[in-house]
Amino acid sequence: MIPEELSTAIRHRVVEVAESDLPLHCPTPQTPVWSMHPRVFLDVAKAGEMLCPYCGTRYVYKGAPVKGH
Repeated sequence: MIPEELSTAIRHRVVEVAESDLPLHCPTPQTPVWSMHPRVFLDVAKAGEMLCPYCGTRYVYKGAPVKGH
């Protein structure tokens, strides 16, 4: 069980994403081992902002518009 204050901090985590971070998946390589979950790819460049369905981390795309599909 995760302590309430730590759980709240995890749910409200915001990560800014640049072009160099694409394709984006959560958890990222910087995620601590104790908070790993199944990898999920997030199309944050198209949506502009996405929440991870497992941990609730909010990813915000700050890069240039993506060209292509």
